[in-house]
Amino acid sequence: MKHYRRVMTIAGSDPSGGAGIQADIKTISACGCFATSAIVAVVDENTIGVTGVHPVPVEFVTGQMRSILDDIGTDAVKIGMLHSPELIRGVRLTLDSYPEITDIVLDPVMVATSGDPLLLPEAVATLRDELLPRARVITPNIPEAELLSGSRITTTDQLPDVARELSRLGGTSVYLKAGHLGGEMLTDIFYNAESGTLTPLESPRTDTPNTHGTGCTLSSALASFLAKGATLDRAARLAKEYINAAIAAGAAYRIGRGHGPVHHFHAYWE
Repeated sequence: MKHYRRVMTIAGSDPSGGAGIQADIKTISACGCFATSAIVAVVDENTIGVTGVHPVPVEFVTGQMRSILDDIGTDAVKIGMLHSPELIRGVRLTLDSYPEITDIVLDPVMVATSGDPLLLPEAVATLRDELLPRARVITPNIPEAELLSGSRITTTDQLPDVARELSRLGGTSVYLKAGHLGGEMLTDIFYNAESGTLTPLESPRTDTPNTHGTGCTLSSALASFLAKGATLDRAARLAKEYINAAIAAGAAYRIGRGHGPVHHFHAYWE
């Protein structure tokens, strides 16, 4: 019998379909893996902004995780929005029960594309101290990297040092996204903590408002390529190529009145 490459996403639900669980499932599917999910919150949002967050009880989130892992299993895990210290701790303790799961990609979601906060202030320290060390890769954007590192980031030249600094927090590899910085070219930084190497990942910047869910999409792509057996460096490059193409293709569309989504299935339909 054939076997799927499996990726479990742990994140909130986005009813507009551009971010969160919905974006994760689309991305994982487009990258050739079977997606499972544990929903941590139902978020009231659209392309304009976030109106409210309705948390799922921690024990129900961890129950979803165990139901998936005890039956279907997984080859990689993507973690997105975790809004409270209790939830962060519950997810970490549950994952600790499955030490064989090592390909964990943590997207430290703290702020939505619209600028709305998605993480309680008191949860930042719990995320940094308890969950970062369990991840193999973290994928912060500039505002998230500033919150985690305590450093102000204003230029691309700072990114290598910030990536190394973030890696020291939990011993993880770091994919540092540069989208919030200006310039015609966009240079993300991937620091491989396992080899000590640093790789700049460059692409032309696409002028588009359709950037809703880019962080969710990138981290899910990275988890998918790890699930398929790619090395860390190759998974980072493939994820960069995927999100760059999804943004470029999504720029041609108009959906909603704010930040629209990227085109997750750009390789399959227009």
